[in-house]
Amino acid sequence: MAAHSSTTLYFSFCLAFITFTLSSFNAQARFHAPHPSFEYCDTNSDYAVKVSGVEILPDPVERGVPFTFKIPAYTPEPIQSGDLIYEISYVGVEGPPATFLHDLCEETPCPVTAGNFLLVHTELLPPVTPPGTYNVKLRFKDHKDKLLTCIIFPFKIGAKSSVSAI
Repeated sequence: MAAHSSTTLYFSFCLAFITFTLSSFNAQARFHAPHPSFEYCDTNSDYAVKVSGVEILPDPVERGVPFTFKIPAYTPEPIQSGDLIYEISYVGVEGPPATFLHDLCEETPCPVTAGNFLLVHTELLPPVTPPGTYNVKLRFKDHKDKLLTCIIFPFKIGAKSSVSAI
């Protein structure tokens, strides 16, 4: 009888441990969702600025609501100024991308010191923007037009719109 009782206790302990481990993993997955994937434009290039992720808020983006790209990065050298060129294309649709030029100093304090920094870009989509998946190609050039980094990442625009028909 004692052997059966200790086996049952051991089994119960293992089951409780597995349940706790899985629930902890599930909670981490909910609260620490991974950043949308990105890739460098040219995997063979050794870009001076290294990007560590892309966060999009809200995700998916809602039409008629401001959204933000947060891009943590690292530079080994200070950057005085530069340009960010965003090329946005609708996945699966041929044609030229929509291109937007922004001054680096609008998206992070300048000069950027050597080390970690954060690019923050906020936009407002018109309510008529088609829902679906888009790709963003972001090229980052310094004030001498030298390419510091180039990444591509997807983002989704949801069907929900904050503008309602009257």
